[in-house]
Amino acid sequence: MNKVLTFILILTLKNIGYCQSKQIIGEVKSFENDEPLPYVNIGIANKTVGTVSNENGIFKLDLNEKATSKDTVIFSFIGFKTKKYLASELINKKKTVLLQPQNTELDEVVVTTKKIKLKPKRIGRTSKGLGLTHSNFYSYYEKDVDDRLSKERGMKFKIRKNCHIQNLNFNITSNDFKSLKFRVNIYKIENGLPTDLIVQKNIVFEINDNFLGWFKVDLEPYDIYLKEELEEIAVTIQWLESVKTDKKSKYFAISTASSPTHTAYFREKAMDGWTKGGQNLSFYLNAIVSFP
Repeated sequence: MNKVLTFILILTLKNIGYCQSKQIIGEVKSFENDEPLPYVNIGIANKTVGTVSNENGIFKLDLNEKATSKDTVIFSFIGFKTKKYLASELINKKKTVLLQPQNTELDEVVVTTKKIKLKPKRIGRTSKGLGLTHSNFYSYYEKDVDDRLSKERGMKFKIRKNCHIQNLNFNITSNDFKSLKFRVNIYKIENGLPTDLIVQKNIVFEINDNFLGWFKVDLEPYDIYLKEELEEIAVTIQWLESVKTDKKSKYFAISTASSPTHTAYFREKAMDGWTKGGQNLSFYLNAIVSFP
């Protein structure tokens, strides 16, 4: 009987220990040169558990009631191989995660003497509308802005011609932050939802001084050329870092409108599944398209 009670006590203590360990902390570095990796996506798939490392590679991953010690924590970063650990390997330890660079093959560039006509084109919604509807990054259940780390919001765009993306533009209707950092992600779409990243570059931009109105992200330095065969892409912005104006700061929103013919995408954390809805954010691309 004593052995049974002892066994039950050990299991109880383990469970209590896990319940108290609701956070995993550590840092992410490059295996090649030991340099810290900023804004690495970290999380547990489909458990609403996720975050990004800060600019120095340090991370803090909060676990919710859905997460267990048997879940897999995923570390994913553009240009590096994805790494996975069981949550039990990371709990109660300050872990240094080393990611190995991934060798990627560049698409072949074909030079032709055939004459090509170039034409500027705007893809997406260029109107602010009446400003009555807003797509907010804030949700009621968030205790702090750190709860938003790795959250994404964006739109589906149709690509009808080969095109060179020049910039991304969106209309900010509320902004309670001194500074914000986001990442631009561009995905393939399969079965109506975003899948693999198309652009293998870390496109990080910053919004300062409670900026409101149309904001432009210059994409020229990243040489983004999209092929006609893609047909559809998803473009999102992902929350990476923020500094509040004051303690009560919580709102950051983009104007939107209901639309049965357009699709907006959203996910709470980097490793979560996507949700989609009939919304048309004030969110568009400037591009140069080619005509043979």
